[in-house]
This record gives sequence, C-alpha cells and structure tokens, in this order.
Amino acid sequence: MADALSVIPASVLRNLSDKLYEKRKNAALEVEGIVKQLATAGDHDKITAVINLLILDFTYSAQANYRKGGLIGLAAATVGLTSEAAQHLEQIVPPVLNSFSDQDSRVRYYACEALYNIAKVVRGDFIVFFNQIFDALCKLSADSDANVQSAAHLLDRLVKDIVTESDQFSIEEFIPLLRERMNVLNPYVRQFLVGWITVLDSVPDIDMLGFLPDFLDGLFNMLSDSSHEIRQQADSALSEFLQEIKNSPSVDYGRMAEILVQRAASLDEFTRLTAITWINEFVKLGGDQLVPYYADILGAILPCISDKEEKIRVVARETNEELRSINADPAEGFDVGPILTIARRQLSSEWEATRIEALHWISTLLNRHRTEVLSFLDDIFDTLLKALSDPSDEVVLLVLEVHACIAKDLLHFRQLVVFLVHNFRIDNSLLEKRGALIIRRLCVLLNAERVYRELSTILEGESDLDFASIMVQALNLILLTSSELSELRDLLKHSLVDPAGRNLFVSLYASWCHSPMAIISLCLLAQTYQHASVVIQSLVEEDINVKFLVQLDKLIRLLETPIFAYLRLQLLEPGRYIWLLKALYGLLMLLPQQSAAFKILRTRLKTVPSYSFNGEQLRRTSSGNPYQTIHHMPSGSQITEDGDGIQDGGNSHNGINFASRLQQFEQMQHQHRMHAKAQAQLRNSSTTSLSKEVERPEEARRLPGSDASGPTSRSSRRGPGQLQL
Repeated sequence: MADALSVIPASVLRNLSDKLYEKRKNAALEVEGIVKQLATAGDHDKITAVINLLILDFTYSAQANYRKGGLIGLAAATVGLTSEAAQHLEQIVPPVLNSFSDQDSRVRYYACEALYNIAKVVRGDFIVFFNQIFDALCKLSADSDANVQSAAHLLDRLVKDIVTESDQFSIEEFIPLLRERMNVLNPYVRQFLVGWITVLDSVPDIDMLGFLPDFLDGLFNMLSDSSHEIRQQADSALSEFLQEIKNSPSVDYGRMAEILVQRAASLDEFTRLTAITWINEFVKLGGDQLVPYYADILGAILPCISDKEEKIRVVARETNEELRSINADPAEGFDVGPILTIARRQLSSEWEATRIEALHWISTLLNRHRTEVLSFLDDIFDTLLKALSDPSDEVVLLVLEVHACIAKDLLHFRQLVVFLVHNFRIDNSLLEKRGALIIRRLCVLLNAERVYRELSTILEGESDLDFASIMVQALNLILLTSSELSELRDLLKHSLVDPAGRNLFVSLYASWCHSPMAIISLCLLAQTYQHASVVIQSLVEEDINVKFLVQLDKLIRLLETPIFAYLRLQLLEPGRYIWLLKALYGLLMLLPQQSAAFKILRTRLKTVPSYSFNGEQLRRTSSGNPYQTIHHMPSGSQITEDGDGIQDGGNSHNGINFASRLQQFEQMQHQHRMHAKAQAQLRNSSTTSLSKEVERPEEARRLPGSDASGPTSRSSRRGPGQLQL
C-alpha cells in the first residue's frame, strides 16, 4: 500500500473520490499514465499495489463517490497496462463485477462503463470471466434504472462481439448457466436470453443445436409472454432451430420430444400450435429414435385433434396420420402397451373427434399386432364396453368394429356377447337407446346367425326373467325389421324345408320362449302357422296383459309391412293356409275391439277370399291334437297342414318336435307367471305392512274378521304388466 501511495500523488487520490465527474475523470487519466510508466518499467509489484489501493480504499469504500472513483481508476489502470493487462485481470474484474449489485444506481452505471473499457482492452482474455459477466449482465438487463439498462446493453453488445470472435469460449460451461435462467419471467431478462441464444447459434464453431434440449422448454415458455416482441423473438429463434434440425444429420429427438409433448398441452394457443408443428416435423424426421416416445407423442396429438383452433386441428390430424402410417415392429423395441394405455385414456375424452381417433388407433394396432394387443385385452376391454354407451353413433359404430376384430376367435366372441348382455342387463338405457344399433352392427361384422345363436344360448339360461323377456322382445323386433338381418329372415322362412333354417328356428325358440309375442312372431316368420295357432290358444289370463297387448299391437302393424308381404299373399289361398288364418283370427280375438290394431287386422282378414274351404280342412283345424294330421301327396311326399313345406318321408314335422317345443314354451311361461306372482305378493306385502303402521287401533278392532288376503289373492291372479305394473 505504501508503494502505491509513493507512486500516486495525494492530489490524484483526492480528485479520484471527488463528487465531480470531471475531476474523477482527470484523476483517472493520471492513474492511467502512472500505470503505463510502471508497465514500461516492468514494475508489476507496484502495479499490483496500485490496483489493491484502488480496490480496498475506493471500490469497497462506504462512500459512493469513492466507489465511483475506484471503478474509473481500475478501468484507467487496465488501459495503462494495455497488452499486459491480462495478468492483472484476476485482481481487476471481481471488484467491478461486485459493483454491479451496488445499491447506488450511479455506481452500477460506472461499473458497466468500467467493465466496458476493460473489455475493450483485453478482448479475448476476458472470456475466462464470461459466466460471471453473463450472470451480472442478466441481472442488469432488468435493472430499475434506465441509464443502467442502457449501459448494460452497450456492454452486452461488446461482450457478444468478443465471444463470437473468440476460440476460448466454452459452450459446455455456459449452458448450465443459461438453463437456470430460461424460466425467468422478467421481460427484459427474456429478451437478453433470447438475444444471446440467437447470437451464439449464429457462430459456426458453436453447436447450439446439440444443447437445444437444455433450453428448448424455456423458449417455448416465452411464446406465451404478454409482450408481443418477446413472443416474436422466441418464435423466430425456434423457427431457426427447426430449420437447422431439418438440415442436420444428427439430432437428439428423444429429449426434445418429451418437452414438446408437455407444451402441446399448454393453455396458450400459440404455444400449442408451435409445439404440434414441431411434433409434426419430428414424426417425419425422427424415425427409429422416436419409437420409445410414440405413446407420449400420441398422448399429445389426440387432444389437439379436437382443439378449438382450426390450425392446430389440421396439423394434429396430419401428424396423427403420419404417425399411424409408421409400421413399427415390436421386435425392434416398439411397445404396444403404452399406446393402448393412451388410446384407452382418450376414450374418456369429452371430445368426439379425439375418441374416434383413439378407436382408430386400437383398430390399427389390432390389425397389425393382434397377438400383442390381445395380451393387454384385460386392460382395455371394460373401457371398450363402456364406450358402447357413448352419445355419438359414430363412436359406437367404431367401438363395435374394434369388438368385432377382437371377437374373430371363438373365445373372445363368446366373451364379447356375454359382456354385452351383462351391460344391457345393468344399463337399461343402453339397451333402449343403443341396443338396436349395436346388435345390427354386430350382425353385419360378425355374421347375423352366429350373433343371434349366441345371444339365444345366453338368454335361455338367464336368471333375471324380466330382463330376459325385454331382451328377447328387443332382439325379435330387430329380427323382424332390420335390413341387415334379411338373410336371417329368409333362412327362417324355410324352417320347415331347410335343415339350416330348422336348426336356427330351434336355437332361437329356446330363448324366445321368454316372450309369448316373440314366439308367435317367430312362428309367423318361419311359416309354422299351426304351431303359432297352438301357442296362441295356450295363452292363459295372466299372459294377456298390457305389455302383451302393446307388443301385439306392434306385430299387427308389422304384418302390414313389406317384410310380411309373403304372409299376406298366402291369405289369397285360405284353403291351403288355413292354420295361418286361424292364427290371425286368434290374435284378433285377443285384441280389444276398440283398438287400432284390431281394426287393422280385421280389415285385412275381411279381404281374404271365402272360397276353397272344405269341411275336411275345418275338421282338421278343430281336432284335439293339431300335430297328428299329415297330407299325403300323390308322389309319396308329405306336406304340412298349411301346405307350405314338403319333405320326403321321415318325421312328419320336418325334424321339429312341435309338441316338445310347446311344452318348452309352457314351462317357461309358467316360470314367468310364478315370478310375476311372487313380485306382486312382495309389493302387496309391503303395501299391507305400511297400511298397518298407520291404521288406527279402533279401525283394527272394527274389522276383526276382514280377509286381508282377499285383495292380495285377487292381485296375484293378475299377470305381470297389468294395471298395478
């Protein structure tokens, strides 16, 4: 210190701490000259002493003017050292950097000015302090004082120039510093950071693209900044990097894909659009690198397909198609499981378009990797079944296609139909709103006969009799009306002459027994008119209830449709189809005379020609056992009483034991009647118990001999679906 005092006059030191800038400036020039002389003489010990004096007595002083003088003095000393300044930078730079955080804005300003002058002198030797200087400039870019910001901006430009021309700059050491600051929200700092990223990326020797994953998320974060200028700068930087990616042979797509997936879910529209655009390019360029990230990418794409912004929807759809067109091989690391998990999750999306694309993905994977997908069937099957209740018809149809693809083998087919019946059982609205659509589509996709046979087998043993009845009625209506089941109806029409039709008739009969009207409809469709007439006459009081009459009304109206045109034409030959006539008259007798259905059927029957009847035929229709009479044709063949089925020899009823079928029907209806009575008794019991609780004691004593079981007994004789139901 004594050496420094002997070198620098007291007047110079006094002026260096003066409040007037001009005096401090002149004093600094004096210091510059002194240091220059010492440098020429090679007396670096005294130079070190002078620098220490400026640091300790001035830059670390409690008085602001001393600190200002110390800073300008250090800059002057560096200028005096010129080419020999590098060896003293370890002393000079730290106190200047320390002054950047001074409470006095003027001190911070002079610190910028001092470091600017120091940097101009040392240039490339300055790089060793780059990280500390960058950190300081980052803070100063958001300084509260406009003059300090302006000075920091000038210094920043000089530092950028030095870095771009230096071969000592270490990007590896700089990136962690940059990464730490990328999520700062201050707009000035953001501009500062984007500026540096752009400058460094423009330097050919600096590989910023290789470190892009380290600060990519920060750039995307800036796209939602409130400042238009910052958004524009960030977008410009990202566009430049994307172009570099397209032209680069080696890119780390994986790490960036993770960032893009997160940003694609941003609340900011511009950020989502940019992210999905990047993902689109990555899918085109990434190739095998992206295989482990397919699921994550799909998870980002599917929600964007339903985005409110059209541009995002367009890019998302294009990306989705591009990704689906890539036929990745599980043997090469492609994992079906995560993709299915994403698709299953998106089936719960509130947006129809997203749910549709999720189903397309499941269908695609089934077609390409059936074995792998079926190994995850337990994870997705319940979700696929729930999707059958989707409000969108298009979604339901696609779900059915997926189910049909799964059900190609017998085991999964059986499982599908069982689960479908189960869902119909627990969700009445599904059967009511979607039942027809589901059954019809499955019949197209999986063969109508196969579907109906399986449903019949399941419903035959159904323990919930009420549900079984409803389900059979629904299936029967679909069978009678759907264009998709026309071949099935044609097969049933030949039940008396075709073994395939006979087998189908018998298969359906077992479950159709749950509903009298379904059985009658089936018999009319199969042209087993004699059995239809017998079934009608077997009905008892309990069977003919409100529900039965509603179904009968539907059947009468269906008889007027083109589907039953063959039946109406057969009425032109009442002598040949006398059992048909008797069955229709039987239905007419069951209808209330004032109902529209009664009038429709009566009108139709009035048109039947009265000729071709004979006494023998009438006696046959009145015989005790309708299954005993067979016509013998001259050729030796046998023909049923209605004359519509011919069979050579053998069983008189073409292999169908109608007596056994009738017994089967009556047994099932007996079960239904017992069930209905039990239900009625349970309801009446509950009503009686409730009445007793509120009954006054006097009234109870007044009716000691009343028959409490009377109403219950009468009620129990009413069939299910009557007034109380």
